[in-house]
Amino acid sequence: MGLSGGLDSVALLALLCRAREHRPGLAVSAVHVHHGLSPNADAWAEHCRALCAALRVPLRLERVSLVVSGGDSLEAVARTARYQVYRRSAAGVVALAHHLDDQAETVLLQLLRGGGPRALAAMPALRRLDAAGPWLWRPLLGLRRLQLEAWVQAEGLSWVEDESNRDERWRRNLLRQRLLPQLEAALPDYRRHLARSAGLLADAAAVLDEVAAQDLAACRLGDGLSLAVWRGLSEPRQRQVLLAWLRALEWPAPEPEALAEFQRQALQAGADSCPRLALASGLLYRYRDGVHALPALAPPAAVSLAALDPTAECLVEEWGGVLSWEWRSHGLPAALLEQGLLLCPRQGGERLASAVGRKPVKNFLQEAGIAPPLRERWPLLCDAGGRLLALPGVAVDADLAAGPGWWPCWRPLPASSG
Repeated sequence: MGLSGGLDSVALLALLCRAREHRPGLAVSAVHVHHGLSPNADAWAEHCRALCAALRVPLRLERVSLVVSGGDSLEAVARTARYQVYRRSAAGVVALAHHLDDQAETVLLQLLRGGGPRALAAMPALRRLDAAGPWLWRPLLGLRRLQLEAWVQAEGLSWVEDESNRDERWRRNLLRQRLLPQLEAALPDYRRHLARSAGLLADAAAVLDEVAAQDLAACRLGDGLSLAVWRGLSEPRQRQVLLAWLRALEWPAPEPEALAEFQRQALQAGADSCPRLALASGLLYRYRDGVHALPALAPPAAVSLAALDPTAECLVEEWGGVLSWEWRSHGLPAALLEQGLLLCPRQGGERLASAVGRKPVKNFLQEAGIAPPLRERWPLLCDAGGRLLALPGVAVDADLAAGPGWWPCWRPLPASSG
């Protein structure tokens, strides 16, 4: 279980130990995540050590380093770090001490952030952390904090207080200290009402996910989506398909307004247009008859390829693609492959020999139907001296491909989860 040393987690640990008395086969262990954010962090860790020693519970102490980047909150970064620790747990179930007050606060916070059904469903009592990780179990969601405090005091246990809980710069603390006492005075049962709404919204979100999964499967076309099938759905279902696809890719969802604008452009733009939605994890774009996802990659640089075996594929991770070869009636001489080649980025103005003279590389890519986002990072195949030999998968230099030889092929890797 996750043990912070605060009231909630102390109560949960003591309750699990009480359950162990009745079920001797129940193995209880604790993990304390040391964020290093408070001057009292070492004292909290020591309190957890003493408590676990008294209760005969093995304790694992994990120190984490937090790096806050643009757009992230310290609270979110700390939570992500904790969950990474939980993922490494050898236990099949990680118990967390969230209670009814936490659930009500989470519903209100998500509502104030403009969250949809998934967000307003708040915290489930039981869920899988990820496909290969442990289960997360929140057995205290039906209990109020006051009930837990009374029980811990009756057991003679102590807990630590996080001084940051008094800092009203955090929205949760502002709700807890300023607004919720007034709400309770007027509506004493507001916690249970909000928890009930969360349960109803969890059902609604589950139904949305089921429909979106079916629609996504129907829209699938290769590594992208069929524009014709996607267009045939209602507008809300179109958006749900895109969101379901992003979740499958493990990409964060965009702001609703940005998603709606991409949807509008994807449906209304001309056939040769390429509407785009830039995200931190990559790019969604519509081109011709499909909607596609392109993972974010660093700007490509020249990559040296040693003597190549044309019978084997070559994964070029820096370029996010696979280079392979086919024997054709017109191709590159084997001697060129043996000398080693380069994959180079486009600089602009490059030309390649064709049957009707030298043509700009951009013309070859346009004629081949390569989508604009892919054209921008399509590799040039050059010899060791930098001479342009081919556009993999598109064309080879006509002056070099005078007879049978090896034709280079290029397959960009699709966006994928994990």
